Amino acid sequence: MKENPAIQFAPAEEIKRYQEARLAEALAYLQAHSPFYQRMFEREQVDPACIRTLEDLRQLPVTTKTDLQQYNSDFVCTPRAGIADYVTTSGTLGEPVTFALTDADLDRLAYNEKLSFATAGCNSSDVLQLMTTLDRRFMAGLAYFLGARALGMGVVRVGNGIPELQWDTLRRIEPTCGMVVPSFLIKLIEFAEKNNLDHRRSSLRRCICIGESLRNSDFSLNTLGQRIADKWPELELLSTYASTEMQSSFTECPAHRGGHLQPELIIVEFLDDNNQPVAPGEPGEVTITTLGVTGMPLLRFKTGDICYHHTERCACGRHTMRLSPVLGRKGQMIKYKGTTLYPPALFDILDNVPGLSNYLIEVSTNELGTDEILIRIGSQRCDEAFAKEIKDLFRSKVRVAPGIRFEAPETIARQQMPPMSRKIIKFFDLR
Repeated sequence: MKENPAIQFAPAEEIKRYQEARLAEALAYLQAHSPFYQRMFEREQVDPACIRTLEDLRQLPVTTKTDLQQYNSDFVCTPRAGIADYVTTSGTLGEPVTFALTDADLDRLAYNEKLSFATAGCNSSDVLQLMTTLDRRFMAGLAYFLGARALGMGVVRVGNGIPELQWDTLRRIEPTCGMVVPSFLIKLIEFAEKNNLDHRRSSLRRCICIGESLRNSDFSLNTLGQRIADKWPELELLSTYASTEMQSSFTECPAHRGGHLQPELIIVEFLDDNNQPVAPGEPGEVTITTLGVTGMPLLRFKTGDICYHHTERCACGRHTMRLSPVLGRKGQMIKYKGTTLYPPALFDILDNVPGLSNYLIEVSTNELGTDEILIRIGSQRCDEAFAKEIKDLFRSKVRVAPGIRFEAPETIARQQMPPMSRKIIKFFDLR
């Protein structure tokens, strides 16, 4: 792994030249070791040595999740004896995909998260409370642990859930930073309030949040982020965005203006439906080319995530491209009564409803062949007036009102966390 942390502060032109040099190395590696990309280069009659600039990448076809699912083993670039760790994707948009990592890839993961923690403002004097799992074939939990150690932070591996254990850890060890799904912070606050714990005076001063958006596309706090901030104003909230496929992350700095690209680890494009680049200020599908990955490197992989990107210099001094919160997943786009919606917009509305314990969103196809939305709500209150209140809130925010069905919160909770899942599921696509 070629470490070059200073490159993120270099001028944009220097970052581009650096990435193009690394791209040449990545393409040569794929041509020598990847069965999938060897076939692709031959089929497209492209000499990888002729791809010299980031713009030249457009001469190559994109790689999709379907490719990974159908030809999974053909992406592996190393003999089985060279594989150090196996993980799988979460399978949000289909069958999970297996990823094989070498020792060098694990070192790269550690370096990636070291940079991410440093970007968020952490240093070796911090102690990290890790509120995510390290097992269940989950890449990210291991990455956080390795990155924290690379930065010199202490780590407490608490895992997910169990508010009582989390608070006991805060009392005993006094960690300063948390790695957590943001909606779990609401549960920690509720537990503290019920048990007369003063959460605002705890040692925790910063949380790096995964899996759920904290901010709107203009970087203001969304409903979930604002609920946490109102209850715990002393706690700084920072977002990080990553995926198993990219084996790297985009993390906010304390300026809170988007997740920073790490130029030595990944090249990113933002593409429209025709695989053409979009301009800053236009939504595009995040499309990545990994740098320095040796086990399963990817070339022009379309993640399915729709984001904005920003190229102006950040207040923190970095010149790297910054990523907006995820607007939604391309495969989860909903066309409902003439309105285009993504699940995060629906989550933001439901997270703001008092008296709602939990919820599931189901999207199906009706008899007319169009999308139908059903919101299954866990609540002690289940009267028509409450249903109308929720529908009116949807109309005021997104102009359309979905179907509402009340159920016991315990029923919803069981379906949100099926046995094989590593994260809470709030959206079911039945189309």
